[in-house]
Amino acid sequence: MSRKMTIGFVLALTGLIFLAGSALAQAPAHKIVGAEKGCKMCHNAEAKGAQFKIWAASGHAKAYATLATPEAKEVATKLGVADPQKDDKCLSCHTTKGILKSEAGPTYADAEGVGCEGCHGAGSDYKAMNVMKDRAASIAAGMVLPTEATCKQCHNENSPTYKPFTFAEALKVVAHPNPAKKAG
Repeated sequence: MSRKMTIGFVLALTGLIFLAGSALAQAPAHKIVGAEKGCKMCHNAEAKGAQFKIWAASGHAKAYATLATPEAKEVATKLGVADPQKDDKCLSCHTTKGILKSEAGPTYADAEGVGCEGCHGAGSDYKAMNVMKDRAASIAAGMVLPTEATCKQCHNENSPTYKPFTFAEALKVVAHPNPAKKAG
């Protein structure tokens, strides 16, 4: 192969790699749909563990509302934050969108606090029943199986209201198993 052909080949290959990388960078990310629209319908039945009801009663569901309390406003003032419900420093752990840094669809609202997707990933592409019935397909479509590292994105010493965090204990508090899966 001549030197000109080799250089041409390398340039062509470099261009293809660049285009492939650009296409990946521009690929649409999974969008946040929100707990009400993305989870409630399928994850609310008692026979399947009532995961939505468990979440709705949790501190995660109230995380955004907590930012409106006098205590939160006091912490915010010490940090130089005017309104904790509008500042990214606070929203980064008190809302699903803040945690995921993902685009939110029209059915998402910060007021849901840390919704299902805050731990399980933006659900626009895995919320469909046919996808959810196949764990591998769900994961391929963006579903996350949370780990200790998932939790420690927010539950860590950088939080101005940090309390010691033990993953095994925290897991018991947020547990929402599907009894139908255990029986099957």
